[in-house]
Amino acid sequence: MDFLLKKVFEQQRLTKIEIKQIAEQMFEGELTESQIAGFLMALKHQGETAEEMAGLAETLQTKAMKIACTRTNVMDNCGTGGDQSGSFNISTTSAFVLAAGGVTVAKHGNRSISSKSGSADIFEHLGVDIALSPEKLSTVLNEVGLAFLFAPHMHPKMSYVMKVRRELATPTILNLIGPLTNPVFLDSQLMGTYRRDLLEETAKTLKDLGRKRAVVINGAGGLDEASLAGTTHYSLLENGKISLHTVEPEELGFSKTSLKAIQGGNSKRNTEILLSILKNQPSAYLDTVIVNAGFGFFTNGKVKTIQEGILLAKDCVASGAAFDKLQQLIQVQKEVS
Repeated sequence: MDFLLKKVFEQQRLTKIEIKQIAEQMFEGELTESQIAGFLMALKHQGETAEEMAGLAETLQTKAMKIACTRTNVMDNCGTGGDQSGSFNISTTSAFVLAAGGVTVAKHGNRSISSKSGSADIFEHLGVDIALSPEKLSTVLNEVGLAFLFAPHMHPKMSYVMKVRRELATPTILNLIGPLTNPVFLDSQLMGTYRRDLLEETAKTLKDLGRKRAVVINGAGGLDEASLAGTTHYSLLENGKISLHTVEPEELGFSKTSLKAIQGGNSKRNTEILLSILKNQPSAYLDTVIVNAGFGFFTNGKVKTIQEGILLAKDCVASGAAFDKLQQLIQVQKEVS
């Protein structure tokens, strides 16, 4: 193990097998905090590769709680966070729209990283129990077609690195792989990232992890979501091939909107924003969710284009189906608790 760590510290690339050997010891508490910190910062300094991200993600998945899902074509729309935008909970709100449109969403998430309120904080404020047993979560996911999987609850082995992550106070490869470690097998994935330079590498990682379709997205201003503030960059994994694309708000039928217009607040404020969106109240918040849900439908293969996805997202909100999906989730959660 010392030999492998030395390779990392000397800026040498590791194979997937080698990175998994280090990850195995790291997630079993067999590395010191100094070794973990050095390892994470060395990878950050030289730039993370698809092999390294896939190796870490696969190792963590083997140690995660198991969630049984009988549904097919399951997806997640979790982002890395870390964009420092202070935006409201875009992917969380979009998940209700996607589920209303017939997509099964295993929503992986955590507490706040770059905003004042993370997805876990919102679900808690809505009255959703974020610490259900795997059996109860399976029931919710299979019945509702949407469940929230609280990352620290799903991945108890992450406890071995949490102190180091807090003390480093900077995003590392562990932030990048967070959305890659969903304990439910995913057929498709819409993944936001704050690292535009890793759009292609992240798509390669998703391919390695077995996704059939995937979109990795980075919005204007470095947002880990599709943004109406300017150009959105994304990579598309389709039929085993990866391509890079850009899209402007005008191409999607929207005017440019500043990032200030989608600022969030604490969990109470962000929950108010979520409810206003699901009740179809016009705003930059609503438009942003419609675009991101549109990307989600496209990613899942529900529609052939992002524009068609946007039309479906608008219908899911305007019809009240997205709000009804929220009510269904709350009701089923109460029944199984």
